Amino acid sequence: MKPNVRPRSPNFSSGPCAKRPGWSVDALNDACLGRSHRSKAGKAKLAEAIDKTRAVLGVPDDYKIGIVPASDTGAVEMAMWSMLGARGVDMLAWESFGSGWVTDVAKQLKLDDVRIMDAPYGEIVDLSAVDKDRDVVFTWNGTTSGARVPDGDWIADDRRGLTICDATSAVFAMDLPWSKLDVVTYSWQKVMGGEAAHGMLILSPRAVERLETYSPPWPLPKIFRLTKGGKLIEGVFQGATINTPSMLCVEDYLDSLAWAESLGGLESLIGRSKANLAALEDWVAKTDWIDFLVADPAIRSSTSVCLKVVDPWFDALPDDDKPGIPKKIASLLEAEGAAYDINGYRDAPPGLRIWCGATIEADDVEQLTHWLDWAWDEVKAA
Repeated sequence: MKPNVRPRSPNFSSGPCAKRPGWSVDALNDACLGRSHRSKAGKAKLAEAIDKTRAVLGVPDDYKIGIVPASDTGAVEMAMWSMLGARGVDMLAWESFGSGWVTDVAKQLKLDDVRIMDAPYGEIVDLSAVDKDRDVVFTWNGTTSGARVPDGDWIADDRRGLTICDATSAVFAMDLPWSKLDVVTYSWQKVMGGEAAHGMLILSPRAVERLETYSPPWPLPKIFRLTKGGKLIEGVFQGATINTPSMLCVEDYLDSLAWAESLGGLESLIGRSKANLAALEDWVAKTDWIDFLVADPAIRSSTSVCLKVVDPWFDALPDDDKPGIPKKIASLLEAEGAAYDINGYRDAPPGLRIWCGATIEADDVEQLTHWLDWAWDEVKAA
């Protein structure tokens, strides 16, 4: 039977993600509008965003935090174009975005010494094969596959290379070992449900040293330049952004950080995400038509949770027809106002993708599972 209770918030999109519970546009009333972002008031807001980021995430005092253009993509590209080429690089990929960074390094930067390690959707690469004397670029959490690295133990403390980590669907939901990470990037519209187009670039002292001692052989667009005269442009990491930010988006990010602090900080955010994943795990364990795309719980994402259909009826369908099944499920639930944007990523195996970050409520996930069962029965009977 069709469930009679819907999730209070049907927003399960993996990006942009759900706003925090209770959010309204009133949260933006204190935005610094109609003023220059370089005014005293504008710079104060940007500096506050950096300071609160450090406080909530526990970023070490000697790490630099900057607000940069073009979302997480801009932050990753800025790091790769500015730092890679000084030594060989290991490129790790097990989903769409990681594969995109491989393409940029191999086909755009055209570095000579590149080792590409990839794994199919639902798995990750052999992390023990990473060379500590080489740079490494990787996603902490594969947003389009639901596969994540289990921890940072595979990263050597005495490494000579830099670790460049795309953490956009992991930060604020997973415990990042800062001493293991030299460059961390993310965007506001992911885990904390902020608005788009702004990226965060966090640099260790080792990353700053690379920037100040290495000049890449290719020209750098202005939007990527982090040094001047061989020295880091400190203003970028104090709120003097490279381009004009949206102060509405800044205010929204500040609101999400204040919400995180009200919950008790990072530990509470991580706990909420784990509770959401647990609600799906309980459902999958007793449901015979669905399973996780990532079989190993140790590398299973607690944010971008990817599911696959395992019913014999589905398996018997022609391959060309299979993508249409999860798409129909997603469409049914959207029409009912029970879930939005849960079809799997276009490059991933046919399935569903449900965001379970901290801005999602666990009881909404539980309500969603009843709707998923209903939608499956509807599609299979059609």
